[in-house]
Amino acid sequence: MTHTVKWNVGLHLFEEAGTTKARVELDTATGRFTGHGDAHRNPADPDVPEIGDELAAGRALDDLGRQLMDVARRDVEAVAASGRDARPGDGWPSPDRM
Repeated sequence: MTHTVKWNVGLHLFEEAGTTKARVELDTATGRFTGHGDAHRNPADPDVPEIGDELAAGRALDDLGRQLMDVARRDVEAVAASGRDARPGDGWPSPDRM
């Protein structure tokens, strides 16, 4: 069975008083998720905006990833509780391995 979908992701970066903030928005067509991340520059460090962007974006994407893993874990548990035949051997990890 072939399954193809397109998810749209937008990443927004902005800086306020030495803090770079990132917001990543994911639209899966069936749900929307938002991840957030910050990067704080030490005043003694050189001002290199790219580093703050990378750190904040990475943290926002990490936050988004944790949210998706939580949703997947709940979905796997719900499928298992429903008695539907979706075992780990069928390609889905067991909830304790997520």
